[in-house]
Amino acid sequence: MRYKTQKIAYWFFAACMLLFSLQLVYGFIMGFARMGYDGLHDWIPFNTARATHTNLLVVWMLAGFMGSAYYIIPEESERELWKPKLAWLQLYSLLLVGVTAVIGYHFNWWEGRKFLEIPRELDYLVVVNVLTFLLVIFMTIWKGKRKTTTAMVLFFGLLSAALLYLPGMITFENLVFDSYFRWWVVHLWVEGVWELIMGAMLSFLLIKLTGIDREVIEKWLYVIVGFTFLSGILGTGHHYYYTGAPGYWLMIGGIFSALEPLAFLGMAMYALSMARRGGRKHPNRIALLWTLGCAVMSFVGAGFLGFAHTLPQVNLWTHGTLVTAMHGHLAFWGAYAMIILAMISYVLPEMTGRTLFKHWTAEWAFWTSNIGMVSMTGAFAVMGVAQVYMERKGGMDFLEVQESLEVHSLGLVLAASLLTLGIVLFIRNFIAYGLPLEVRGDEPPAAGGSASMAPAAREKSL
Repeated sequence: MRYKTQKIAYWFFAACMLLFSLQLVYGFIMGFARMGYDGLHDWIPFNTARATHTNLLVVWMLAGFMGSAYYIIPEESERELWKPKLAWLQLYSLLLVGVTAVIGYHFNWWEGRKFLEIPRELDYLVVVNVLTFLLVIFMTIWKGKRKTTTAMVLFFGLLSAALLYLPGMITFENLVFDSYFRWWVVHLWVEGVWELIMGAMLSFLLIKLTGIDREVIEKWLYVIVGFTFLSGILGTGHHYYYTGAPGYWLMIGGIFSALEPLAFLGMAMYALSMARRGGRKHPNRIALLWTLGCAVMSFVGAGFLGFAHTLPQVNLWTHGTLVTAMHGHLAFWGAYAMIILAMISYVLPEMTGRTLFKHWTAEWAFWTSNIGMVSMTGAFAVMGVAQVYMERKGGMDFLEVQESLEVHSLGLVLAASLLTLGIVLFIRNFIAYGLPLEVRGDEPPAAGGSASMAPAAREKSL
């Protein structure tokens, strides 16, 4: 670790692990409820658990992106973070707003708008928090010794995410208008500007882990991210099929939804190609596994499975069913969770001097969590297709269909248990690394049978 203010990233990543753990708890509450064991209904109704589960996802991923930026930007700009005290304040306020929102959901304090449930009073605090974050990042880049493409793509991705949060703060009495602009946040985040962030993080990690020439990788970054962003913007149309928007969105949404998998395929090919062309064999094999896994799994989850049910002819039947959950879980995992976990896997050894990426827990965490998520996707697929045929094609009552799906929910919970085992192993490894060297004030002992890297060697490896 070259700059002492980069250690702030560690605490954002620690917040990620805590919030991710809590998200999994609420996932199990819903999983058991789907099996018919809804004993917590009086205290945590299904809609409350769902809102909490999805909003915790957003908060821990934002914390991951912010932590990654606080590590990457000093490295790319070749200077310390500007006003690090603001970064600490921003972390505390982010956690305060997130915890307040989660508690509020349990007392029906929310807007009730799907995916944008956070109360309006907290919306303003979120805006202030993100503006503070962007100010620190912008000033660090502005005062830095160099301005790289990776840093600029990361910054503009984060800036665009902040700007696209604002349409979600506009409310309309007309539900068509409200739904129309709500997707400007929900879709254009996850299938638009977040992909800029993902692309920049992917570029940074591939440069560090493979030794590929920066000029080569950043030229491809422009092409892949540009194509992804373009198809993502007009691909928003697949959310407008049944909201009362004009009929031409059927054509626009269908065409550009079909193009989105090509962008993700390009991202996967780009990452694998850069890994092969790079001459460096970095010892941190686990960080490279997470990085390349992100590129491949994002194509499968976000690209292929998204395409599989967003064409109008298919979405006519699958809209609002568990087929959407099939796509959503693997898409978020592949595109965003895995790149954050890749960043954490790379950063921890650099910060602490420990080489725990050689320990068995690191590799088992990767494989068990990914096998678990793929199995969950399969379980959702079975449940979703069965729901489509029974409810949409056969005309069965919604609740009767849900009851008939209870037996399939067992497979979902078992798969989620495997995923959780992988995440528990990842968190165990995270804790074992200990605090950054600058916080501890000494060199940590060897762990897991591996010698710790000397600070000089770590700096050289950067």
